Amino acid sequence: MTQPATVLVVGASRGLGLALAEEWLGRGWHVIATARGRSAGLDALAARFPGSLEVESVDINQAATVEALRRRLDGRRLDVLFVNAGIARAIEASPASASEADFLDMMLTNAFSPVRAAELLRDLVPAGGTVAIMTSELGSIANATGGWQLYSSSKAALNMLMKGYAAKHADGGHAVLLVAPGWVRTEMGGSDALLSIEESIPRVVDMIEANRGRAGLRYVDRFGAPLPW
Repeated sequence: MTQPATVLVVGASRGLGLALAEEWLGRGWHVIATARGRSAGLDALAARFPGSLEVESVDINQAATVEALRRRLDGRRLDVLFVNAGIARAIEASPASASEADFLDMMLTNAFSPVRAAELLRDLVPAGGTVAIMTSELGSIANATGGWQLYSSSKAALNMLMKGYAAKHADGGHAVLLVAPGWVRTEMGGSDALLSIEESIPRVVDMIEANRGRAGLRYVDRFGAPLPW
């Protein structure tokens, strides 16, 4: 009997990460999903998909918890590693008006910690597999308009760190994807966002499927269209 493909979604307690876990479960995958604490959404998915969902405790900003997860998964194979982490603070602020703490928190959570997690977990993904991280169209320097200035800067930093990651691991045989899902109506995206989760996440998963086995770094939207750096 063929074993189902396995995906690890880091940061799946709610919002886009939870929706990713649900989408992959609905497609017959085995899902390992992480959350910092108890997640009612993941509990509900576990009831709907018994045996197909594992829930692990991880705080992406605490390296020791990611390292502990790596030890627990020793010997396992991941077809897809998807790191989903992000916070948005001081949305209307500039460097002159924002608090340093808000900016540093975004740089840690949105840029540094996701790439560190990818570094720590990547060896669970064999050649031909996929390492993906959730970014944003706002991370594009070429298309910058000045909106969400500090958040955009953190996503541009994420993109740059992943450029370095991809260069360092160019011989790994992985599809390395920086995924921009669009502006989605979640707690972080807000009620004015253009897309529902249903209009975004299934397309994201389709795109990841289409890129499996295609090694190299790509910064793409939910349809797989390349975005300018």
